[in-house]
Amino acid sequence: MILIVDDIKANIIALKKTLELHNLEVDSAESGEEALKKILKNNYSLIILDVQMPVMDGFEVAEILGGSKRTKDIPVLFLSAANKQKKFIFKGYESGGVDYITKPVDSDLLILKVKTFLKIFQQQNELKSIRDLLSKEIEIRKEAQENLEIIVKERTNELVVKNEELELRNHELQQFSWVVSHDLKEPLRKIQIFNNIIKDKYLVQDDKAVDYINRTIKSAERMQNLISDLLEYSRLSANVPLEKAELNNLVNEVIGDFDYLIAEKKATVKVNNLPTIKGIPTQLRQVFQNLISNSLKFTKKEELPVIEVSCELIESRDFNSEQSDSGKFCKITVKDNGIGFDEQYLNKIFMIFQSLSDRKVYEGTGIGLAIAKKIIEKHNGLITAKSNVGEGASFIMVLPLDFSI
Repeated sequence: MILIVDDIKANIIALKKTLELHNLEVDSAESGEEALKKILKNNYSLIILDVQMPVMDGFEVAEILGGSKRTKDIPVLFLSAANKQKKFIFKGYESGGVDYITKPVDSDLLILKVKTFLKIFQQQNELKSIRDLLSKEIEIRKEAQENLEIIVKERTNELVVKNEELELRNHELQQFSWVVSHDLKEPLRKIQIFNNIIKDKYLVQDDKAVDYINRTIKSAERMQNLISDLLEYSRLSANVPLEKAELNNLVNEVIGDFDYLIAEKKATVKVNNLPTIKGIPTQLRQVFQNLISNSLKFTKKEELPVIEVSCELIESRDFNSEQSDSGKFCKITVKDNGIGFDEQYLNKIFMIFQSLSDRKVYEGTGIGLAIAKKIIEKHNGLITAKSNVGEGASFIMVLPLDFSI
């Protein structure tokens, strides 16, 4: 609604009719005091204010409005027939007016200005509403964050207490890595040794007992492998200095480590020219070791294994990026002709303790690919796989040549 303030009633009537012809809702006041009382009770989108009025002129009304938080954003349009000098116009703007119009007035221009100021006021209110909503959202999130911090703090304190209790009960557990590599592995080794002694010396004639002992030994081996893999997985969070990593050398070292298994399975391993990148050589070596190990493990009985490690330079950190000799990323593929897997389980294979194969036939801890994924992501890279059941698998990695990319 628009408020017209003028001490001359005829002026109000004429202006009111002009505005109402354009479907604009109008209210009026015949003095500054009456205008202020109405403004306190009603919400106005625009005030058309006469300058020269008795007792309280238009400038004083505008200054009072500008000093109130509730009314300071209401646009004030000064309209004057007498005060046309520049000093009055300047004073109008200084008092907080958005415009100063002198009579006689072009009604079309007046309506255009009125509608413009109404629209601006409406938009300002909408922005204010959005701002208020955002402020409330921020407060809600801040409160939620504070509550979360309290919960986390309480939970942390609980964990600290429990950890202290655990340390009191078993003071030898100084740190996780020491426990895993010594206190847990050593008993397992003894279990394997003593079970082998029992089997060889006392159970030679009892096939059933030998079978049970063999299962026990095998379970101990699996637990030992699981502990080693868990230790490796936990170490990946540590900060390690970057250095030059010659991928060709790393892959050849891995192939050398598997030479006995490659010979046993009559496998063929092909490696094309791999780049030198900036990274963590020991971790990258672990990636190729896990991938090539899987390719040698999940083979088909009727077909000799063939493993290909290939590479191409690409433009961006994207599996579908264009190939480029000057690319800043390398796309490395480890492909085999093994048993493959169903791609609907693609996300599952990179999760810790997940395996899609029968562990009675294909042994493993279910951590190898999770380790590979964590290492690749730590190098700001990507890893995925493509496969069909019975048609082999291709593991695809995208790595930056420079770790900082």
